[in-house]
Amino acid sequence: MRLGVLDVGSNTVHLLVVDAHPGACPLPAHSHKAELRLAQLLDDSGAIGDEGIDQLIAVVRDALQAAEDKGVEDLLPFATSAVREATNADDVLQRVADETGVRLQVLTGAEEARLTFLAVRRWFGWSAGRLLVLDIGGGSLEIAFGIDEEPDAAVSLPLGAGRLTAGWLPGDPPAPEDVRALRRHVRTEIARTVGEFSRFGAPDHVVATSKTFKQLARIAGAARSAEGPYVQRELKRESLEAWVPRLSGMTVEQRAELPGVSEGRAGQLLAGALVAEGAMDLFGVEKLEICPWALREGVILRRLDHMGSA
Repeated sequence: MRLGVLDVGSNTVHLLVVDAHPGACPLPAHSHKAELRLAQLLDDSGAIGDEGIDQLIAVVRDALQAAEDKGVEDLLPFATSAVREATNADDVLQRVADETGVRLQVLTGAEEARLTFLAVRRWFGWSAGRLLVLDIGGGSLEIAFGIDEEPDAAVSLPLGAGRLTAGWLPGDPPAPEDVRALRRHVRTEIARTVGEFSRFGAPDHVVATSKTFKQLARIAGAARSAEGPYVQRELKRESLEAWVPRLSGMTVEQRAELPGVSEGRAGQLLAGALVAEGAMDLFGVEKLEICPWALREGVILRRLDHMGSA
């Protein structure tokens, strides 16, 4: 059957269409995305304003049309941190439902971490052993650890690349003191969670997902996305530590010229790099592998599991 996942994230609204059935690998059939940057549309009270809601509704309508055009049989719509943390989240969800017919399921941060972990586990299989999974989104950082398909520990921290850029790095390039302040903040937040994971022992395999990690791996020398999902891509902490000061001194325009860095994501790449560096350092990770599957695939896999057991 043809499934569609509509992901309303902090940076983009992304429709992923796959051909799938229980027990089989979901095959991508179509991808439709629009940059909305909901996390940056919040007003002083933390609410998404009318203009932002109107933009969201328009983008959801476009995605619905794309899903219909591609013959999607079942649409799985969900929203993450930007909607979850908006002070008027209920009003936003109701307006979207009233005007488009789409009822967005708001995932908790822990659910995001668990579903992403499921996708990574299925991609690498049981032979990967104990997995530590890191995912940097626009609004949050998800961390999960475990040996099964359900992680033993899963947390979500408010350390998304978009959120931190908007709140901590106003300059272009940012002031050195702002970068240092953000670095301290990131490491303090991550350090609070390390003990929750260390009691389970060391991971056998450390994996990262998300656009931020993919771009960091690319500028550090990993294969281009055009070479396909089955090429192994790694990010070494040593390489990342060398890149952070370079990114700190660059303007957004200069970062956008780096290999694999899109213009829309260039502004938040430094904040993402500080989070990645902090997580790798505090968890004692020398290198990690990039996984092409993440939250959207996890949502699809969970749906297929439920179909298979029905």
